[in-house]
Amino acid sequence: MHRLTTRKDALVAAAALAGGLLMLAVHGYSTWSEDWDPSVWARLVPLLGLSSALLLRRTAPLTALAVATPFNFADVAMGPSIATAMIYGDALYAASLYGRRRTAEWLLGTTAAASLAVAAGTGIGLRDLAVGVVGGSVAGVVWVAPVLTAMAVREHRFRAEAERRRAEAERQRAEQVARLAELDRRAAVTAERARMARELHDVIANHLSAVALHSSAVLKVPGLDREGIERAMEVIRENSVQGLAEMRRMIGLLRDGDGDGEDPAARPRLAELGRLVRHTARSDLFARLEVAGEPPELPAAVELAAYRIVQEALTNALKHAGPGSTDVRVEYTRRSVVIDVLSPLGADAARLPGTGSGLVGMRERAVMLAGEFDAGPDAAARRWRVHAELPVDQQFTETR
Repeated sequence: MHRLTTRKDALVAAAALAGGLLMLAVHGYSTWSEDWDPSVWARLVPLLGLSSALLLRRTAPLTALAVATPFNFADVAMGPSIATAMIYGDALYAASLYGRRRTAEWLLGTTAAASLAVAAGTGIGLRDLAVGVVGGSVAGVVWVAPVLTAMAVREHRFRAEAERRRAEAERQRAEQVARLAELDRRAAVTAERARMARELHDVIANHLSAVALHSSAVLKVPGLDREGIERAMEVIRENSVQGLAEMRRMIGLLRDGDGDGEDPAARPRLAELGRLVRHTARSDLFARLEVAGEPPELPAAVELAAYRIVQEALTNALKHAGPGSTDVRVEYTRRSVVIDVLSPLGADAARLPGTGSGLVGMRERAVMLAGEFDAGPDAAARRWRVHAELPVDQQFTETR
């Protein structure tokens, strides 16, 4: 519901009326001549009208000015009063400040023109230039000055509001940057946890799978000869030692917080694939390695990813492949390292349970290097195929 007035405007109107009454009581007004001196009761009417108009100075500033103008002219006609002049000036100020910007510009032109008219009329009518200048100056102070003051206050408020909005926008932008930074931090933590999970899975799954399979063979195969036992125990020992070495390397990385202190010799390298393939064997399964092309100087990230993909593919072959041979082919080209691992499809259930994390980890390693990965059965050849292509980014090689 629209209010007729505000508490502040009511107080302003009451104060204006009280001040006007005081000025009337002390004869704070002028007369045009001795023959024209209206009574105090007559002067009370413009004062009441002007004071009442101030009740609308905020809620309806143009209406307040329209109401106050006739009463101001009536007061001027009786003889200007200081109180009514100040009240009318406040009405002009309120209309310029609380009304539209165009209203203030229009009032400025109107009051300036009226002040010049007063100066010209007074000077010509009384044939006294000095009196005309004084009259125009007084009119300018009463009419023009409130409008100019209101325009200045309005501009100050506009700038202050613009600064406040700018400060609010900066605050929101800072909060957004903080939220984005927190999201980036969480994403980095999540990515690091995923990387650690991939490394732990690759290290533990391969070596422990080999240990579990060969120890099961020793325990379950009846009448296993001494040579078979020694061969199985050699594989168990080799995988245990290798697994412990890689676990120590990872623990060192976690303690250091980065890879700066890592010993390059401790990293798995593609040159060690021969040993990895030799120890990937069951009583009914063996693995073969084929290397095509000249091995270049590879970035550490590419070499580690290639090694882990082969390692995980061989681990899956140990756990799920049928009897036969697993063929590993690594081809080096100018732009990429191409890996193909073919293993027999198992007709029976998996020899060791799996969770599918290995395939996910291999795909993630390839995608992180902008490479390609594919894994699935080749029904025609009855083989499971793992294919990966890792690009050799020249930038990595140069900054290594």
